[in-house]
Amino acid sequence: MRHSFDVKDNPDPRRWIALVILLVGAFLPPLDFFIVNVALPSIREDFRASAAAMQLIISGYATTYAVMLITGGRLGDLYGRRNVFLSGMLGFAAASALCGFAWSPAVLIIGRVLQGFAAAIMAPQALASINAIFPDHEKSKALSFYALTFGVASMAGLFLGGALIALNIFGLGWRAIFIINLPVIAITAPSAFLLLRETRSEHPGTLDIGGALLIALGLFALIAPVIEGREQGWSVWLILMLATSLPLFVLFWRHEKHIESMGRDPILAPSLLKNPGLMRGLLAALLYYAVAAFWLIFSVYEQGGLGRTPFEAGLAILPAAVGFALGPFASERFLRIFGRFSAGLGMAIQAIGLLATAVLISFGFSHFVFVALFVVGVGQGVALPNLVKSIVQRVDRSQSGLASGLVNSTFQMGGALAAAVIGGLFFTVLGTATDVESTGRAYSVAATAIAICLLVGGWLSIGLTANKELPR
Repeated sequence: MRHSFDVKDNPDPRRWIALVILLVGAFLPPLDFFIVNVALPSIREDFRASAAAMQLIISGYATTYAVMLITGGRLGDLYGRRNVFLSGMLGFAAASALCGFAWSPAVLIIGRVLQGFAAAIMAPQALASINAIFPDHEKSKALSFYALTFGVASMAGLFLGGALIALNIFGLGWRAIFIINLPVIAITAPSAFLLLRETRSEHPGTLDIGGALLIALGLFALIAPVIEGREQGWSVWLILMLATSLPLFVLFWRHEKHIESMGRDPILAPSLLKNPGLMRGLLAALLYYAVAAFWLIFSVYEQGGLGRTPFEAGLAILPAAVGFALGPFASERFLRIFGRFSAGLGMAIQAIGLLATAVLISFGFSHFVFVALFVVGVGQGVALPNLVKSIVQRVDRSQSGLASGLVNSTFQMGGALAAAVIGGLFFTVLGTATDVESTGRAYSVAATAIAICLLVGGWLSIGLTANKELPR
């Protein structure tokens, strides 16, 4: 049965309660990315696993999540976002259980891949449902909470992982970081079934299996080498895989044009990308997520250069988390005052904060870095909801799931590329040195590169909200 309603004249009375449920689905995927980083030493000691196995525990999740996001978003459009959200959440619970009770590194890697797959099915439905159930005048506030969720998830991952391992609840050790998902989902899934209103495309059609397979293969061929390249020394097979990504994307594009010309439903309609400003917005999103490399380089500076423990490094980055928590609450006011400049202004604030950290560290004033980190967090909290809204509003609500998958997939690709390129720049400048001065110099160069990406992305974002929105 088709479920539709006029969100403007008849908004869902339970939409704010539904938002809490949806944000749990948006919270779990980034949480499980960050939390595992903290637990890796314990996992390696327990399994006596190789460094390659440890890399796969991280990259298996990240790669699968990134390559399946577009397909996951489209599934919600076709089969109902509540249904797909629930399916992804239950799959995430099953995969988390497999990870938590894994008896070997191979089983844990399989569980992580399945977690990434389920996360890609679940996560796009949150953003798509927000776009579908909230009227335009409330959407900025809802997206502010959505943006806040990412900051909370990243910080919670850094602290919760260490705390759970230290507490050793029921003797579970590192396994608790996965098993903790089960009671959360046991509460959230029934609530989602009872309280979420079903939304989907007005013209559901059928799933383009060929397109879904080609886009997944193309993204895998692009992202897997980017994630693994530096660690694996850019071996021949990774370079060959990267080279195949372009022909796979060309083949996918031709397939989609053919499917659309036949009057059928492509996974990504080529005509969709003709919507004014959409491509520009996606490029801005790609550059915006260069900030993902900041968490890597600052952590290495704190631990490798200053010799701090993971917990102390987590405390050092807390000002950015506080800024990120407060920024989204100011984003709606920024939108009212600065209009189409809001997302760009947020990214400029981030860039100023990053450049300030580089200057302070370069001149030996690292004890004042906390102020600049707060500025970085505020800018990120302002930029994210305004940027997401300016992109998602370029498409009709019937394609909210696809737009959500596109945005999330673009963010993941931007993060992977930034970690590889800017992370590579950081380690190239650092070389074999381990002293605080050399690490600070490498950080400053990499932070400046991130700031440049943010400034360019901010420039691209200007004007996105100036175009007339599509009819709802």
